[in-house]
Amino acid sequence: MAEIKDPENTILLELKDGIVTIELMPDIAPNHCARMKELARSGQYDNVAFHRVIDGFMAQTGDVANANMEKDYNPRAAGTGGSDLPNLKAEFSRIPHDRGTIGAARSQNPDSANSQFFISFSDNHFLNGQYTVYGRVISGMEHVDAITRGEPPANPDRMISVKVASDA
Repeated sequence: MAEIKDPENTILLELKDGIVTIELMPDIAPNHCARMKELARSGQYDNVAFHRVIDGFMAQTGDVANANMEKDYNPRAAGTGGSDLPNLKAEFSRIPHDRGTIGAARSQNPDSANSQFFISFSDNHFLNGQYTVYGRVISGMEHVDAITRGEPPANPDRMISVKVASDA
């Protein structure tokens, strides 16, 4: 496990195979980092499916409205919802979408990110400057690589629990 430098800005994402440690970038995208921590602390990310997982590209999750596998999981609607909180304005930066970065998923509107995010399996530099990067995996990327593929997967994997390291 990687050394955690700033527990208040580190996310512990539990997957079926182990813990993924994510270092947030509040200096780059403060609002996106605050949103991820708020949803983690309220438990809304727990049991949410990875609804869009494309080999060699990315794994997308975070639809707290339609993809909670313990509540009312709807594979057809998964990926269309967000949280009850307002959408976020884009916080674009020069940070590239490298393997292991966390990007904010959104619709065509750059200011439509809410609760959904994706983890890049590879360097996806064609996304640079178009999607907000606000974190990176610092350990456990092998667990991300093991997430079941599909759009949506027939038997999707889920975020078992998501916690801020300072609370864990």
